[in-house]
Amino acid sequence: MKTNKNRNYVGALSSVFAIIIGLLVGLVVLLLCNPSQALPGFFTILTGAFTHGMRGVGQVFYYATPIILTGLSVGFAFKTGVFNIGTPGQFLIGGFGAVYAGIMWEQLGPAHWAAALLASIVLGALWGLVPGILKAYFNVNVVISCIMMNYIGLYLVNWTVRSYKPLFNTLRNESKNVAATAVIPKMGLDKIFPGSSVNGGILIAIVVVIFIYVLLNKTAFGYELKAVGYNQDAGKYAGINEKRNVVVSMMIAGAIAGLAGGLLYLAGTGKHIEVKDVLGSEGFTGISVALLGLSHPIGVLFSGLFIAYLTAGGFYLQLFEFSTEIIDIIVAVIIYFSAFALIVKTLLAKIKQNKAGKEGGDEA
Repeated sequence: MKTNKNRNYVGALSSVFAIIIGLLVGLVVLLLCNPSQALPGFFTILTGAFTHGMRGVGQVFYYATPIILTGLSVGFAFKTGVFNIGTPGQFLIGGFGAVYAGIMWEQLGPAHWAAALLASIVLGALWGLVPGILKAYFNVNVVISCIMMNYIGLYLVNWTVRSYKPLFNTLRNESKNVAATAVIPKMGLDKIFPGSSVNGGILIAIVVVIFIYVLLNKTAFGYELKAVGYNQDAGKYAGINEKRNVVVSMMIAGAIAGLAGGLLYLAGTGKHIEVKDVLGSEGFTGISVALLGLSHPIGVLFSGLFIAYLTAGGFYLQLFEFSTEIIDIIVAVIIYFSAFALIVKTLLAKIKQNKAGKEGGDEA
């Protein structure tokens, strides 16, 4: 128990260290670009989300909603021993399911938005199922299969949206608006954060985070999933069906990423599926969120909020004649050092384990 607490403490400390380094690198970039405006610009990054008071805070929650869930998708899969780099494809497929249902199922009335979100979950799970089966039963590298599924999903969605007239806005080369009944309700958040784009999606994301935390840490099924992730052979020896667990793990991860797509495209903020050969950034950002949050559900929640906070503050950099891409540099540096700290921590753990094994052998 004490060892786990120490690991969590070291992991949290490494994330804080990575954040500090990333912000310092951002300050250096600002100084190199425009020394006279560097400090005001840096201060804007740190406080920009609060420029418009509660509206700015609401925008942070809006930006955080999809990346919290894509980060949770990556983190959950990693906890179960699978590197799910297929979140961009699962996110897009899930988003397509939500948009299709949001346009075509208007007759559902008040239940419309919930049914559209369910469609995003189901399609995301199915898209995660394929690499899960390939990994479990055919030993196909999950990274390769996930990357392939990303692009299959991208071009399949593009073709479907463009070909199916009820979905396609020919003037803007994107999907049409979803019905008003498919837009996620504000759930009272518009009164707390007036003027912002936030809706009940952030509450749904938080509920999913709590659910995954309980699943992984408080249930026998979660224990089995993590046991297989730590050591597949040991899990098999203990009587755990490791193949089934890999498939189920990828389905759950895909469902979470699909839900993220549904929450974005049903937010009622003018987001549409654009017919272009580019995967959504939210899926890739989820990998960054998972790394910074150490793949822990609660850590992912806070890291998603942090990256969204930087994003919201970064929009105001243009007032000081800086490019908003500086935020991408800061986030990239933070993730680099997070990954580096994770590698160092893993190496130290292996050295300590080998040392303990040798000491045990000498005593014998």
